[in-house]
Amino acid sequence: MIGNILTALVALIHCYIVYLEMVLWDTPRGHKAFKLTPEFASASKVLAANQGLYNGFLAAGLIWGLYLGAGGFAIKMFFLLCVAVAGLYGAVTVGRKILFIQTVPAVLAIVAVWLGW
Repeated sequence: MIGNILTALVALIHCYIVYLEMVLWDTPRGHKAFKLTPEFASASKVLAANQGLYNGFLAAGLIWGLYLGAGGFAIKMFFLLCVAVAGLYGAVTVGRKILFIQTVPAVLAIVAVWLGW
């Protein structure tokens, strides 16, 4: 139960990231969220949308695992591990904030799913 709630939270976080990267990137909200200048946001909009699509795949995988119930254990674990690794990479290459937004929730969900909570 707790594992599924945390997995759903990670999926929702990634749905919001998709929205930020694919829709709001070149808006004042996107600029604020990612600390972008309007010029950089405009120039990198297509790259951000591509990145958003990948985050959408992570969310879709987590939702798929939740949909499968107990049979989705391996799928949830795979996609949660992907989120955790992506978050670690982002924390090292972009900023530590990503560690707390992506990696920590994913690791908490991994532990809860693994333990069957």
